[in-house]
Amino acid sequence: MRIVFMGTPDFAVPALQTLIDSDHDVIAAYSQPPRPKGRGMVLTKSPVHDLAEENDIPVFTPKSLKKSDEEQEKFAALNADVAVVAAYGLLLPKSVLDAPKYGCINIHGSLLPRWRGASPIQHAIWKGDDVSGITIMKMDEGMDTGDMILKAETPIHADTTAQSLFDTLSNMGGDLVLDVLNRIDTITPEKQDDALATHSPMLKNLMAKLIWMRPHAKLIVKYGPSHHGQELSPKG
Repeated sequence: MRIVFMGTPDFAVPALQTLIDSDHDVIAAYSQPPRPKGRGMVLTKSPVHDLAEENDIPVFTPKSLKKSDEEQEKFAALNADVAVVAAYGLLLPKSVLDAPKYGCINIHGSLLPRWRGASPIQHAIWKGDDVSGITIMKMDEGMDTGDMILKAETPIHADTTAQSLFDTLSNMGGDLVLDVLNRIDTITPEKQDDALATHSPMLKNLMAKLIWMRPHAKLIVKYGPSHHGQELSPKG
């Protein structure tokens, strides 16, 4: 199967590596453009970009796919069977979603429809969920509203942090998406129940504010990848 992989941060790396090691053919990778990083503000490629280049996979880094007809045509010309998306960070227009034979499938870090949005892992910890997981879904034009193809669960324990859950789900995502690709013609997607949906917007500094009147156990909640070392106060 001809695969275009679309991802940017560390979360997406295990999935890309799994696909590289498989019998499928990763024909191209899309990632966000290099960003200034560190004290020297050195222009730095994303983890997905680095891994793709190490494996001689062509990498495309458009600033937008939604606003560029040329970029959409370039994507369609790859003639992919499927696009696998994991924390890419750019919106995909309908022309891109529909271009591959099997469309675009997303590795999402929650058990949809719970925690649609940008920070599902952190919100699962913050809100005291007992379980999290990965959902492989068929992407549509909504925010994580597409039909669910396959799910896998993992428990959240008292000592689970967003970083440890991030690592667990990242590794699960690669195995699960490979399972989907290996039997994509035999799996029937399931529609999400919008009435059960919860949302996880991008994290903001205000969310890290401590409310000292709360019990100690509810004050110490670590967000992980986006807020290393900060202690956060859950709302509920």
